[in-house]
Amino acid sequence: MVGHVVATGAGRAMMDRRGDPLHGFILGLTGKPKPRVLFLGTATGDNPDYTVSFYETYNSDRCAPFHLRLFQRGITDLREFILSMDVIHVGGGNTANMLDVWRRQGVDVLLREAWENGAVMTGGSAGAICWFQGGTTDSYGPTLEILPEGLGLLAGSCCPHYDAEDQRQPLFHRAIQKGELPPGYAIDNLVSLHFHGTELVDAVSSQAHGRAWRVAAEGDRVVETPIPVRHLVSTGGPGTGPSA
Repeated sequence: MVGHVVATGAGRAMMDRRGDPLHGFILGLTGKPKPRVLFLGTATGDNPDYTVSFYETYNSDRCAPFHLRLFQRGITDLREFILSMDVIHVGGGNTANMLDVWRRQGVDVLLREAWENGAVMTGGSAGAICWFQGGTTDSYGPTLEILPEGLGLLAGSCCPHYDAEDQRQPLFHRAIQKGELPPGYAIDNLVSLHFHGTELVDAVSSQAHGRAWRVAAEGDRVVETPIPVRHLVSTGGPGTGPSA
């Protein structure tokens, strides 16, 4: 009963959009009236402001929110806690550091198990890249680099922030052309790719003109193939008001 992955271009920027219909879309994938939603803020060192933003967005009658700190860990049985969740939301931040911490504490294995048991795995930026084999990252400073060390739940690579950071496209193209990253997906900040199991089934956005692409090398060039993006309309998601 493998679950879902919803990978979004932006992390904190999307979380701060309280009434964005993406949040309701994610909860709806669980099929439960009040799903348990876990926030993992490892990529920002469990930044409390980001955690508060999560609770402000997801603390509603539609879900039961929780968070897991790994830098000041208060949970002994991680497996029981993580596998009790219906949605696992990974925050944006430093992808490389996040993956290192997860592997040190065995969270990487538990996330795969949760997904294989049917959970919805989601997040933006670092919370999008992590589900793939790799992607582009600012984990090592202001000059972007490639990161070929994702969890690999999904085949291919992921490049978030495609409409927001000028370094992303040329680096992604170059890495795919040289074989440093496998072919993959590029997504604008407010666009999300929805996978059921390992199959891409939808691309959605609250932005009317949101864009996403499949990106692959063909001979001596890199080709971007547009993915149709479905416009999500708010129906009263888990937030407290309209999106900014």
